[in-house]
Amino acid sequence: MRAVDEPGPATRLGTFGDQLVRPFLLLFAIGGTVVWWRAVLWPGVALPVFVVAGASAIVALFPLRRLPLGWLVTLLSVAMLSGSVLVPLTEQTTSGPFFAYLAAGAAGSRLASRKAAAGIAVTGAVLAAVLTAVIAALDPDAGPWPWWLALTVALPVYIGIAQRERNAALALVERGRIAREIHDVLGHSLSGIALQLDMSDALRESGRAEQADAAVRKARALAVGSMAETRRAVHALRQGALPLGESLRALAADVTISGSARHIGAEVAHTVLRTAQEAVTNAAKHAPGAAVSVRLACRADVVRLTVHNGPAAEQRGDLATGTGLGLVGMRERAALHGGTLEAGPDGAGWTVELELPR
Repeated sequence: MRAVDEPGPATRLGTFGDQLVRPFLLLFAIGGTVVWWRAVLWPGVALPVFVVAGASAIVALFPLRRLPLGWLVTLLSVAMLSGSVLVPLTEQTTSGPFFAYLAAGAAGSRLASRKAAAGIAVTGAVLAAVLTAVIAALDPDAGPWPWWLALTVALPVYIGIAQRERNAALALVERGRIAREIHDVLGHSLSGIALQLDMSDALRESGRAEQADAAVRKARALAVGSMAETRRAVHALRQGALPLGESLRALAADVTISGSARHIGAEVAHTVLRTAQEAVTNAAKHAPGAAVSVRLACRADVVRLTVHNGPAAEQRGDLATGTGLGLVGMRERAALHGGTLEAGPDGAGWTVELELPR
């Protein structure tokens, strides 16, 4: 049994209940109970229980990242049991039973073990039902809930579990996105560097020292380009991506967008951007100084990206010739989203065309 991992940026919307709704409901429970305190049964008994329930519920709102699991379970158990005791005592205040409901939801969202969360919630619900039945027998005029209605205080545990699992799923999506970024930025470049260095060793052993030095220079150029790409990727992960149109215009001076790119899905937009980055980078490597144009056509059912570069305007011997792995990566990313990618010579230049379903 373990505590729930803290959600990353992609899960912030999933924690809306923790950030706003749950504190509001807790404030309503505390304030309402105080306002309607005259309706509380057995105030001498209810007061210390109310203090414990309120204090434990407030503490449970905090992240408590460093709190040991045993202490967290104890805290949630205290919040649930004290809230359950308040159910029959504060039923006429309307807000008092919220303590038990909030504790059950917190157990479901804070504990990764369904068994532990459900155990805390069910124990509290049984306690609330038993005390409700006892108070009804001792004071029939008090008019508490029917004992079976008190069992409903356990139900929010399932809402908490659903929220936790959603956050976990979003965290996996976020990790997958970061993994793809690392793969795109480093995987192909490192493979290319390794191939160039292996080639350098082979050339040096055969006595072709000049060509071996050229291979080392190509490996260095790949490393430099990889570091620049890594910095851009880290910046994007920290700051968040710009709208697709702005991101494309940051890559090249000649960018044309037809149709609306505002409602393109995040994964499709990311694939378009990464393909454009790779194509523009390849143009700079293989055709330095060439004019590069980027065309994005957004239709009702498909998105088509076309990146074209003309012939090289200058000859640079220190640039890496590449390994073809970047093109493989672009095709893999397109296929992952049900699209196609074509790349090849176009007259004296080179054209990359990506088509993805919307």
